[in-house]
Amino acid sequence: MSKRLSVTLLTAPAMILLLGVFILPMLMMLMLSFQDENQAFSLHNYSLFVQDPYYLEILWRTIRVSLWTVLASLLLGFPVAMYMAQATGKMRGIVTMLILAPHLISVVIRNFGWVVVLGEKGWINETLISLGLIDQPLRLLYNELGIVIGLTDSFIAYMVLAIATSLYAIDPSLNKAASILGASRMRTFFSVTLPLCLPGIIAGTTLVFSLSMSAFVTPALMGGTSVKVLPVIAYEQIMATLNWPLGAALAFLLLGSTILLVTLYTKLIETKRYKEVFAS
Repeated sequence: MSKRLSVTLLTAPAMILLLGVFILPMLMMLMLSFQDENQAFSLHNYSLFVQDPYYLEILWRTIRVSLWTVLASLLLGFPVAMYMAQATGKMRGIVTMLILAPHLISVVIRNFGWVVVLGEKGWINETLISLGLIDQPLRLLYNELGIVIGLTDSFIAYMVLAIATSLYAIDPSLNKAASILGASRMRTFFSVTLPLCLPGIIAGTTLVFSLSMSAFVTPALMGGTSVKVLPVIAYEQIMATLNWPLGAALAFLLLGSTILLVTLYTKLIETKRYKEVFAS
């Protein structure tokens, strides 16, 4: 038996499963998105999205919330990744376990926990009021801030692990060499550490942005009925109003927007890196 045939036979079950549970349903949803109420071919669903300011605002809100989530995850996750890279093997394992432990709990339960903490009668507002720092409870839920907090809690682990993986590969002698040459710790960070861990930052930001764009449970629970994102609108069109063609169109527009933005981002970053290499 040839090597190519062996590889084909080994991968055939996975490919059949992928074809049956992902590719074919996606193609069926794509065809459905081009149908009108009479099941005739139509671009009405896509033209409605482009012409209706409501859906464009929903798309922009989804992108905005995702960008804020990426920024929050990067600012909070990078110091943790730096600590993991400098810690001993035992401490690194403990930190990794602490980062991944919340993911052993359902995202629904974690979000309800945030509702208890961030609500008007929650721990944060009650503490601030008891200290006399505020007179009225802060509105930390059922807005974009609440969604960003929930998404950051859900996806910061991906950012930390992606950046930490790049930091692990950096030779410690490079930092020592920079110090010997007279570079300060800040100069060493921006000239040595940050450029070398850029692949991890790109991977982490791309992953967090993609997951945030497609998130449904957290925006639905922490955004409430007043702040909706595109996945929630697509779900409502399919399950509530039973408008499957429009819901399918919204889902593919969300997918296309995410792919386009991620592609532009990676191309921009890579082009900038190549320019820096050739300029040097």
